Amino acid sequence: MKTDFQDRYDQPIAMIPPLEKLRASVHAIHGLTLLRGVLAHAAGQAVLQLLQALTSQPDPIVTAEAFSNAFSQLATAAYTDPEPVVADAWQAYLVSSLIEDRNLWSTQVEQVGSPRLSPALRMQAQRDLQTLQRLFDLDAHLLWAQTCAAVTSAMPELGDAWSPWSDLQPQREPTPNTARTALAQTIATCTDWKELVSPLEQYWSRYGTGKLARYHVLRWQDNQQQLSGIAYPDPIQLTGLIGHERQQSLIKANIEHFMAGLPAHDMLLYGPPGTGKSSTIKAITNAYTAQGLHLVEIAKEDINALPLVAAELRGHAPHYLLYIDDLSFEEHETSYKKLKVLLEGTAEARPKNVLICVTSNRMNLIRENYSDRGKPIDDINWRDTMDEKQSLVHRFGLRVNFFSPDQKQYLHIVSELAQQRGIQIAEEELQGKALAWERQHAGRSGRSARQFIDDLEAEWKLEQA
Repeated sequence: MKTDFQDRYDQPIAMIPPLEKLRASVHAIHGLTLLRGVLAHAAGQAVLQLLQALTSQPDPIVTAEAFSNAFSQLATAAYTDPEPVVADAWQAYLVSSLIEDRNLWSTQVEQVGSPRLSPALRMQAQRDLQTLQRLFDLDAHLLWAQTCAAVTSAMPELGDAWSPWSDLQPQREPTPNTARTALAQTIATCTDWKELVSPLEQYWSRYGTGKLARYHVLRWQDNQQQLSGIAYPDPIQLTGLIGHERQQSLIKANIEHFMAGLPAHDMLLYGPPGTGKSSTIKAITNAYTAQGLHLVEIAKEDINALPLVAAELRGHAPHYLLYIDDLSFEEHETSYKKLKVLLEGTAEARPKNVLICVTSNRMNLIRENYSDRGKPIDDINWRDTMDEKQSLVHRFGLRVNFFSPDQKQYLHIVSELAQQRGIQIAEEELQGKALAWERQHAGRSGRSARQFIDDLEAEWKLEQA
């Protein structure tokens, strides 16, 4: 037979008296099993301390300090949340923390997939989600009102000390509607959190878990021996790269094989500076972000860390493109051997979710001298030396050459970019200015065409002002 408390606990949450609602939520926390980490951060712990203060024998000073601390911690969490979808800072914290929590449930979904998950584990996850929903329903006004009621009778001077913790996020530029934002909105509007199992698992299985999952571009920080997210990656799109459609189609086809779990080639993009190699890789990443493609930027000087980076990415859900820009080696450098090992593998198989992409101004990444061709005073085994130097480039299954445009192609790029930017100028005048820019600058390239259009757009907008 149910007790009076159990009857109250099973009522719809909106019908439970406020103080009883707080007690029911606090009691439910003790049953959290898989999702305890959602509350483990400073903001979560601060709110739990406030709930304990409100539901025990009220001590006005303890309660007042607990509310102040919770407000401060939630404000900090709100400031660092790039995509809050709820004005209530406590609710926004719970949503963000739930999405990013790495726990037994989320990591198993990421590593082995939802179909192979234990039904018992998923059932416990549903129970934990119901507990978190009780906490989510403790909105800012409720906790503020209960705090004021517990404090102001003893300390009336604190009657206007606080306001509810809503709208604490700073005003930022609107962000695109990402998969994470869509999931957060689903959580915030869900009336029965047991139903969140499917959308959460779909997200984790494609985009991964943890804080890094919110970023689709990462960078290896060698001094910290860890990956960090890039909050503001280059937003360049393929539509802004004119004249390399053939190269783009080759790379896109290879990326689609990789994303589908089919055999795919490591890629070397080579050609003169400014021809769009690096921009193409960044734009390709942006094009496939929604499908779960992440870019990991590794500096040439950190190339010895490649095995560490690969090991860190193993078992994660996203597909990672390890990207080394503007790579080349002098004759005396030997760090290229680390790259060779990762390209071909050792006794340990390379993670299936990792593909390597390198850009370079020359196809043969290791400097080759005339002496490598063999002379009487040189290495007797000169052929072996030359083969060793050329063996690195041969390990890239897809080698894509980017060319400098001729004058016709250069003017075509300029014309297309001007049209995309909405610059209204006669074609003859546009071409004359573009050719003058070419003569005064570093010749013809996609980069010089974009630089010319940037300059022209600024000049044109000033004239229109």
